[in-house]
Amino acid sequence: MESTKYLLSLFLILSFTIFLSAQQPGIINTYNRPSTSLNGYWKYIVDPYENGFYNYRLEAFENQKDPGKNAFFTNSKPDNPSELIEYNFDLSDSLQVPSDWNTQKEKLFYYEGSLWYKKSFDYELEEPSNRLFVHFGASNYKSDVYLNGKKLGRHIGGFTPFSYEITELLDARDNYLVVKVDNKRIKEGVPTLNTDWWNYGGITREVKLIETPSTFINDYFLYLNPQDPTRIQGYVQLKGKQLANQAIEVGIPALSVTLPLITNNEGRAKVDISAKQIRYWSPDDPFLHEVSITSGNDKIKDQIGFRTITTQGSKILLNGSPVFLKGISIHEEKPFKGGRGNSEEDARQLLSWATEMGCNFVRLAHYPHNEHMVRMADQMGLLVWEENPVYWTISWKNPDTYANAARQLEELITRDKNRASVIIWSMANETPASDARTEFLTNLSLLARDMDPSRLISAALEQGRYNNDPLIRTIDDPFASVVDILSFNQYIGWYDGLPDKLSQIKWRIEQDKPVLISEFGAGAKYGLHGDKLTRWTEEYQEFLYEETLKMLSSIPQLQGMSPWILVDFRSPRRVLPRIQDGWNRKGLISEEGKRKKAFYTLQKYYQSKD
Repeated sequence: MESTKYLLSLFLILSFTIFLSAQQPGIINTYNRPSTSLNGYWKYIVDPYENGFYNYRLEAFENQKDPGKNAFFTNSKPDNPSELIEYNFDLSDSLQVPSDWNTQKEKLFYYEGSLWYKKSFDYELEEPSNRLFVHFGASNYKSDVYLNGKKLGRHIGGFTPFSYEITELLDARDNYLVVKVDNKRIKEGVPTLNTDWWNYGGITREVKLIETPSTFINDYFLYLNPQDPTRIQGYVQLKGKQLANQAIEVGIPALSVTLPLITNNEGRAKVDISAKQIRYWSPDDPFLHEVSITSGNDKIKDQIGFRTITTQGSKILLNGSPVFLKGISIHEEKPFKGGRGNSEEDARQLLSWATEMGCNFVRLAHYPHNEHMVRMADQMGLLVWEENPVYWTISWKNPDTYANAARQLEELITRDKNRASVIIWSMANETPASDARTEFLTNLSLLARDMDPSRLISAALEQGRYNNDPLIRTIDDPFASVVDILSFNQYIGWYDGLPDKLSQIKWRIEQDKPVLISEFGAGAKYGLHGDKLTRWTEEYQEFLYEETLKMLSSIPQLQGMSPWILVDFRSPRRVLPRIQDGWNRKGLISEEGKRKKAFYTLQKYYQSKD
C-alpha cells in the first residue's frame, strides 16, 4: 500500500512537472539584464464590484466578442460629448509602483478587493527581430494583465515573479498597460483565508520591460555536486525558434573556466565542470564568482557562490563542516515606514539588524520575499530559509489549490536556485497533520527535489506530547520522515503556560535528523516595563528567551533556531488597544527600530556559539 501511494505521488508530481514545463516559466535573472523600468506613478481605479471586469449580468467583458468601451482594460474615451463611459484613468488618482496600496492611501488601508492600474509608455525595439517582455516581480494576489486592450494572461499568487511577451502587441507610441489586481482572501487560495500578517494589495515589486534576441538564454542552474564539491553541474536553457545545435559559452574567470556547449533539440545544454581550486561560499567568506553565459547575441552575467549543504545524522554540514544556524525569522515589511518591503535599502536594513544580533541565518517567512533579500544575503554571508505560503489550513483535497501551491514553489525555485545563501526550501508552516495534507506536502517536496537536488527540504511543523505526558514533548508527524531538517514551532511560556514552565519541559525527539526550532517567542511592547511575569513587558519577553534557550539546549539534535521575530509587524488579528494596536509585538525590534531587552539576550547567546 505504501509503495502504491509513493508511486501515485510520484506520478502526480511528474505530471505536474510536465505541465510546468509547458507553462514556460518567466525569464531568469531579470535582476542583471538590461531593462526599462515601468516603476513610478500609475493611475488607478478602485473597483470593489468589479464593474470594469463584468457587465451587469456578471459576464466577463473579456469573454465577449465585443467587450465594449466600459471594460476598463480598453482604456476608452468618449468619441463625442453624448457618449456614456463611466470611468477615466487619465483623470484618476495615482499610486506608486512598486508598493502596496494599503499604506499609500488611508481609505485603502483595510481594502480587500479589485483595483485597476494603468501605465502608458513608448518603446521601440533596438532590432526588428528582437522580442520584448513585461516582467512583474510580484503582484498580490490575482493579477489580470492587458496591453493595448488585449489580454496577456492571469497570474495567481502574491509573492513570485511572472512575465508576458508583448512583442506582437507593441506600438512605438502610447502603449497602455492595464492590470487588475485582486487581493481578496479565498478559501482555496495559497495562502488561504486565515493568516497572521497584513494582506497588502497591489503591484508590490518592480515592473520592467526586458528586450531579448529572438532566441535567448531563458534559464540556467549552476551548483556544486553535493557528493563531489570539485564539480560544478547544471544546465543552460534557451528559448526561441532556433533551439537545436546552438553554441553556448559559460565563463567563470576566477576558475579559469571557458566552457563551450552545444544545445540539444530542446535548446538545453548540460554543464559539468571540474574545478579543483574552488573558493567556497560561506558566512565567513561570502565569495561570489562572476559568471557569464553567452549564446549568439545574448549575454548575461550573474554573481554565484558555490557551496554544498548536506546533513549527516543530526548534523548540518556546510561545505562538509558542521554549522549551527544562528537565526531569526523575518517578515517582508518596510523598516520604520511599515507596508510591504520592496527595495534594496529595505533588505539591507533588515539583514543588517540580523547580523548585528549575531545571526548567520534568516528564515524568510511565510512566503517568498523579494529578490533583493536573497541577493543581499549572498553578499553579506547569511544562510536563508525560503518558504512557500502553504500556511495553517489549506484546502488539501482541492487539485487547483495544489496546482497553485506547486506553481508558486516552482516560480520561487526558478528565481532563486542560483543563490548560494538559500539552503532550505520550506514546504509549509504549522499545518495540521492528515493524510491529505501529508500527501500534498510530500508531492511539493518531490517537485522541489526534482527541480533542485542541491538543497535541503523542511517545513515548520508543530510539537506534541510524548505518550500524552504534558511535560515531555516530541515531534509525531508523518511528514517528519520526508524532510531533511526537522523544524518545528513551539510557544511554551506564551500560549502554553508562563515562562517558569519552561524549566519543567523535557524533549524526546527520536528522529536522527538535525533539529531546527523554526519559531518561539513572546509579545512585548517596546518601553513597557514590569516584573518578569507581567505580559507585554520587555522583562517577560526577556525571561522567556532566557528560559527557552536553556530548555532548547538540552535537545541533543539541536542545530539551530529562528525565533519569532526580528521586527514587530502589522497583523489585523492583533487588536489589543495600547499594546498591539494592529501590530504583532513578538519582534525583538519595534516598528520604530528600537531594540527590546530580549534582542540582547539572543545576541549574547549567539556570541557564545561562535
